[in-house]
Amino acid sequence: MERLAFGVRSLDRLLGGGIEAGSLTELYGEGGTGKTNLCLLLAAEVARVGRWTIYLDTEGMSLDRLSQIATGVGTTLQSVLNRVYLANPQTLEEQEKSVERAVSLARQKETEIGLIVLDSCTLLYRLALGQEDEDIARQSLSAQLALLLHASLETGVPVIFTNQVWRDVSTSAFEPIGGSFLNHIAKTILRIDRGHDGWRRATLMKHRSLPEGGTADFQLTSEGIRSP
Repeated sequence: MERLAFGVRSLDRLLGGGIEAGSLTELYGEGGTGKTNLCLLLAAEVARVGRWTIYLDTEGMSLDRLSQIATGVGTTLQSVLNRVYLANPQTLEEQEKSVERAVSLARQKETEIGLIVLDSCTLLYRLALGQEDEDIARQSLSAQLALLLHASLETGVPVIFTNQVWRDVSTSAFEPIGGSFLNHIAKTILRIDRGHDGWRRATLMKHRSLPEGGTADFQLTSEGIRSP
């Protein structure tokens, strides 16, 4: 599997067919821009073709929204849930253990894993910022993403993670949390911005084979996600 498609024409066109296998893809943006919606959409697409998603959820998944998205791609909520390994880490240490279990499962041959999601990778890390254990938290997060990258390269399973943002006071721009390491380890980076009436815009900030700066518009609706 070279690409995992969203099934949203504008996004798949921007990404040359979808997110890459054997690679980490980062989605970042303000809260409510649709990052989790895109992860749920990929999980629904993976379930629809009979594969499994390992979903590490630190923020709380809306089953109502997943049901809408599943219906939008022609399947059901139960069909998607039947193909999801879900973990809900509450601390960064639990997140680290969940990542280790996800990698172990992906490397097994008994279950055909089609996707690993870490949503959001920096929520629990952010709680340690400014604390005595900030350096330990940074090392933990870096180790988790490195482990996911190595597993993705080894197995070909695509990995997508979402990231929160902070405002750079010198430029008033929103930047992803985590610094240069996250920007380095992710081979594809998409920034998601909010528009009006449910419209969102994805901007390609980084890609190893496609030109940066391209954009794709999509709309969040009660039936799921649609392209213009």
